[in-house]
This record gives sequence, structure tokens and C-alpha cells, in this order.
Amino acid sequence: MIIDKAEVIVTSPDRNFVTLKLTTDDGLTGLGDATLNGRELSVVSYLADHVVPLLLGRDAHRIEDAWQFLYRSAYWRRGPVTMAAIAAVDMALWDIKGKAAGMPVYQLLGGASRSGLLAYGHASGKTTEELFDSIRSHQEQGYRAIRVQTGVPGLKSIYGIASNATFEAMEGVRYDHEPAQRGALPNEEDWDTRAYLRHLPGVFEAVRNEFGPELPLLHDAHHRLTPIQAAKLGKALEPYDLFWLEDVTPAENQEALRHVRQHTTTPLAIGEIFNTVWDYQQIIREQLIDYVRSAVTHTGGISHLKKVLDYAAQYQIKSGMHGPTDISPVGMAAAMHLGLSIHNFGIQEYMKHGARTDQVFQQSFTWNDGCLHPGDRPGLGVELDTDEAGKYPYVQAYLPYNRLADGTVHDW
Repeated sequence: MIIDKAEVIVTSPDRNFVTLKLTTDDGLTGLGDATLNGRELSVVSYLADHVVPLLLGRDAHRIEDAWQFLYRSAYWRRGPVTMAAIAAVDMALWDIKGKAAGMPVYQLLGGASRSGLLAYGHASGKTTEELFDSIRSHQEQGYRAIRVQTGVPGLKSIYGIASNATFEAMEGVRYDHEPAQRGALPNEEDWDTRAYLRHLPGVFEAVRNEFGPELPLLHDAHHRLTPIQAAKLGKALEPYDLFWLEDVTPAENQEALRHVRQHTTTPLAIGEIFNTVWDYQQIIREQLIDYVRSAVTHTGGISHLKKVLDYAAQYQIKSGMHGPTDISPVGMAAAMHLGLSIHNFGIQEYMKHGARTDQVFQQSFTWNDGCLHPGDRPGLGVELDTDEAGKYPYVQAYLPYNRLADGTVHDW
């Protein structure tokens, strides 16, 4: 089963997506997600100029060999561009293998470990009333676990709030689903850590009083805190029994998480900007986190992220795979197949793609009673309508950035 065609397809229905499509000499096709939000064309070049010429003529069955070849032969290892490109190849090969076997990918990974994947949605509001309405809306959509993001008095535009007015140009696309604004320059947001730390515990107190103790609640600090600030926040949120507190401090400084752990029992989720098992080695071994947040798309594909999660399982650390709308339906399908098969699944982030995206990517997954299932179509269960994709050419877009009141650029 020889790869005789490889195409890199860029489409922008509701946002930019990069998809690798492989075709074998017997006509089987496989799709892989290579989307890197705000830096999409860097992966397009890596794939088209460097990886595709190496794939033609290779045996599509040899998934692990292809992974090791692309990782080791480049010499310049790791990093989001390299690992997103490798991930796309890996997903596409698993898709082909599933179709050749006549089985969904999760069956090839050992079969289902559960009947469905508990997923969480993103509720947000500039005010408490707006936040409550958003939580109720998500519950009506079937979500049984909800991430809570709130506006902060005195700040005009911050990450994770759906109704930020600065994104009206996005044609109705929710800002918390797609923060990358189309245009020549990134949007500037403001930030004040002390105001945030004062405000947030009261928000969670109000949410618990309104919605009760059973609803699993999550929150994303989005890398914006120092270790002592992160420890303070985790401790302040303990009475509200969070499912997890995400990205409390920039995770590149892994030793900082020891300090946070000393001060709070709030569960910690880290890793959406990590790319390999080497990024996790210390924090898993020392049990400094509770959930692995990497996306299949940015962490070398199904093959490599499964190795990360198998390593995490030794320490009772669970999965919480990254799943915003900058992960294409192909990447989401890969996450569902992996999550369904592993023993240490925790929860799956799920943000619904827009109608145009769902027309470009034909999907087989189901959403029932707050849980996802990838479906039982052979392979990943996603097909790309190339004619529909061609209607939406790439549009330049950048993620925002933060400045403090004195003008200093801050973590976003």
C-alpha cells in the first residue's frame, strides 16, 4: 500500500485550517490536521516543501517507522511546526490503515474503554448575568461540564469572553471559539492580574450558589500568572471544587509547579502548548499536574500522544486533550478515537465548529447526553469536500496579545 499522492489543502470556512491528504496506489485516502493557529502557513511550507517529497513511494502501513523517520531525520527536533507536520502525517496514516482494515481507528488502538467521552464547553460573560445565561445555554445544548471565563471590572477585552465587541468583524464567530482576528495585525488586549485575582473567587462563589455543587466547573488562567499568584488563585478557588484550573503559569518553567502544588489542592491541567513527551517528563514524573492538555494536532499525532498518555497513566494523571475550533474536525476525530481507547481518559474539550466548517469536513461523530463518540466509520470518520474547501481561501489572522496598564507586553 504505497503513498503515491500527497496534497496540502488550506481552507478558511470559519477560520484557517491546514489539512494533509494522502492517497495510496490502491485509492485509499487519509486526512491529517496540521493547523497551527496564527502561524498556519509555516506548517504549510514545512509539509509541502520538506515532508511531502519524503512521503511519496513509502509504505502507508508503516506508521511508526514514518513517525521516527520524520522526527529523527530532520535533526531539528520538536517545536510546534515540526510536530504539527508529523501529526498530520501520522493521523492520515492511521486513517488509511483504518479504512484498509474496515475498522474505526479506536478499534485498532485496542478497542473502546468507555461508551462515550465526557466533554466540556466554554461558558463566558462580561457580567455575572451574562455568564449565567451562557452556562444555561450550554446546559441546554447538553453539556454536563462547563469551563467558566469571566470579564474583569476595568478591563475592556480579555481572553475567553464570547461577547467581546472588538470581534464583530468575525461575522458572528464567537471570540472564545476563535480569538485569531482576521487582519494584518494582532488585536491588543489589556490585563491586570490583581484585579483578576480579586474578582474571580466571587464569580465562582456566585456560580456555585446558582448552579449547585454537582456541576463540574473548569477555568483557564491562560499562562498569565506568576507561580505565587497561581498558588494564591488555586487556594482561593478550593471552596468551589473545580474540576481543574488550567495553565495557571507559563509551563515552560516546570519547577514553578512545585511551588503551586505546595499551596493548593485544586487540580491542575497543563500542556496545550507542549509538543512532545520531553515537555512532560518532569511534571508527570513528579506528579505536578493532574491532566495532560496537549492536542493530537500539535503533539506528533495519535502515535506520540498515546505514548505521553500511557506514561501519564503510571502516575494516575488523566487526559484533557485540547479541542478548540482551531483543531480541525480531523484533529478532533483523532482525539476522540484516542480518548475512547485509552484507560486514563479524563475529559475532552469540545467547541462546536461553524456551519461552513461542517460542510467542508463531513463528520461521523455523535453528541449525546454531554458525551462524544467518534462513530464507527472505518478510519477517522472524516472526509474533506475539496470543492467546498476551495470556496474559502486562506485569510491572514493573528492571535491577540496582552499589554499591562503601563504598556508592558504580558502573557496572553
